Amino acid sequence: MSLISGKNILLGITAGIAAYKTASLVRLFVKSGAQVKVVMTPAAKDFITPLTLSTLSKNPVFSTFTQDDENETWNNHVELGLWADLMVIAPATANTLSKMANGTCDNLLLATYLSAKCPVYIAPAMDLDMYKHQSTQDNLDKLKSFGNYIIPVGSGELASGLEGEGRMAEPEEILDYIEKNILESLPLKNKFVLVTAGPTYEAIDPVRFIGNHSSGKMGFFIAKKAAALGAKVFLVSGPSSEIVNDNNIEIRRVTSAAEMLTEVRKSFDDCDIGIFSAAVSDFKPKNPYSTKIKKTDNSLNLELEKTPDVLSEMSKLKKNQILVGFALETDNEMENAQSKLSRKNLDIIVLNSLNDPGAGFGTSTNKVTFITAEGEVIEGSLKSKTKVAEDLLNLIIKKHYA
Repeated sequence: MSLISGKNILLGITAGIAAYKTASLVRLFVKSGAQVKVVMTPAAKDFITPLTLSTLSKNPVFSTFTQDDENETWNNHVELGLWADLMVIAPATANTLSKMANGTCDNLLLATYLSAKCPVYIAPAMDLDMYKHQSTQDNLDKLKSFGNYIIPVGSGELASGLEGEGRMAEPEEILDYIEKNILESLPLKNKFVLVTAGPTYEAIDPVRFIGNHSSGKMGFFIAKKAAALGAKVFLVSGPSSEIVNDNNIEIRRVTSAAEMLTEVRKSFDDCDIGIFSAAVSDFKPKNPYSTKIKKTDNSLNLELEKTPDVLSEMSKLKKNQILVGFALETDNEMENAQSKLSRKNLDIIVLNSLNDPGAGFGTSTNKVTFITAEGEVIEGSLKSKTKVAEDLLNLIIKKHYA
């Protein structure tokens, strides 16, 4: 999953021949999961049509302060600037760079730029001598000093026929630059997060098992959110229909508690944070049947034995890792959770109760209480599991990486 997935991107297009590349850039942003709106200077429409860009972005294209209709509808530049999570100006001509650097505001794109509160990425595009001119370099330096990000130009054949610097970066290069820049600012950059998710199944015979109703949703949301915050994630999941598509998440599918322990051991020493949200079966049949049990009697007696306690085993190996456990309780909830926090040498335990409607297994919501090793108790309301994952990771960041 791209780091721009889910973000609102405002693309500003100015009147340079490189504007033809913006069709591919819009398509690339959309394919990466972003919402895209386009603002053009009026002259930019001589190089690429608004119809092309609106079709690719699935949004109207803006170029003037008012819509050309009988009601003269106002295009709100302030609203556009506030909508954006990031703004990209590509191509940025020498003319527009000069206006941006000096606060000139004579078109909708410039008004929107001056209203934007988000990071702004600028991809210059012009001929060699224009790019090398001291006034252009001064404007670029000035724009950098304002906190804007300048995407390096490419070198090669230019529209004039000259060879040299001044080409707008290719769409793939622009996306790569933005993603790397976002990554640098993420709080879990260079952190390795181990997450367990889902249930485990313990075989009774080749077709039956002992298990529980865990869907794996909570662990998968934690893994996705950790990756979105810059972490490399190793996700060990028991049987679950949940899926993940993110280059920063490596997933291992397992069935039993023993298999989960084996996979967790492989990466525990290297992890910075271990979040154990899996609902691991506590018991397994001592002597599972090798063939299917036939229903010949009215009852069946099974001798059970304990499964490996994955979290306890890892707590014995704990060095500098931050360990987070989960406690799903039905009675004496706070007492049981605090006991588990202490016994398993955890930094945080996440308590949720089957007595709370909308919490527990199989739902898209959860209601949890975070308890820290320092004794802090943070009670939450019923919210989506995605938001619970975000709250948990924000708590870890606040306590350990702020």
